[in-house]
Amino acid sequence: MKATTGASPSASPTSSASPSAAASASASASASASASASRTASASASATASKTSTAAPSDTALGAWPTPTAQKAVTATIEVSGTYDGGLKRFYGSGDLGSSGQDEDQGPIFELADGATLKNVVLGAPAADGVHCLGSCTLQNVWWEDVGEDAATFQGKSPSATYLVVGGGARKADDKVLQHNGAGTLTIKNFQVEDFGKLYRSCGNCSTQYQRHVVISNVKATSPGGVVVGINANYGDTAILSGVTIVGDSSKEITVCERFKGNNSGDEPSGLGSGPDGTHCRYSASGVTYK
Repeated sequence: MKATTGASPSASPTSSASPSAAASASASASASASASASRTASASASATASKTSTAAPSDTALGAWPTPTAQKAVTATIEVSGTYDGGLKRFYGSGDLGSSGQDEDQGPIFELADGATLKNVVLGAPAADGVHCLGSCTLQNVWWEDVGEDAATFQGKSPSATYLVVGGGARKADDKVLQHNGAGTLTIKNFQVEDFGKLYRSCGNCSTQYQRHVVISNVKATSPGGVVVGINANYGDTAILSGVTIVGDSSKEITVCERFKGNNSGDEPSGLGSGPDGTHCRYSASGVTYK
């Protein structure tokens, strides 16, 4: 920053200031420059600190449960390609979609084509089979007030399929919230779940099985609950978890990551153990917080 003196505009450019005046001007300029440099350095340090400080994920990153702006009964599955913004309206099943049971053959409220995005939607009760993704998809700020069979099912057949669930939450899931039947990788972040069976499950007995992967970060799970993540170790599934907060589970009954031996015969899969193993269930003790 260039320092300026306070000379009067009417002063003659050829006049010479007295030694004392020159010294005073010099001192003033020096003080001004010093103050300016100090302010600049302080601002720079503050900006640098702001950029380099990285707070750990916290509940503040999770959205509040929304109040629906309106509601809409859905009697036939809504098919989505591109982006569908629900404006935070509540959608609930009616007619053939009016069941809130655990029937595996129920239709979904929304069916997303490969590459589609569903955002700002509240699914009320009955929610039928929630949302189906036929390929890669994004679910952004989607909320389930009362999960029916499953909240969302991911069905892409390509190993390169990617699914993203960001923001939102789900309540009252007797069984699974996010069901991974297809191939590929599901990322879940800034999500909250309450009163649930399993937050994520790699299908344990689908007739066609795949290797599946899930990445979870900044997720809050509130008791009662069963399992945060269930994967099939025998098919090479992996789960990477960080920033998981478990609320109201002082006895630690909720399992963070459970490994199963999946099958394609329809039989109930057998358990292989739980906890971090560095291969299939990948997380550290510091990545899970109890409140």
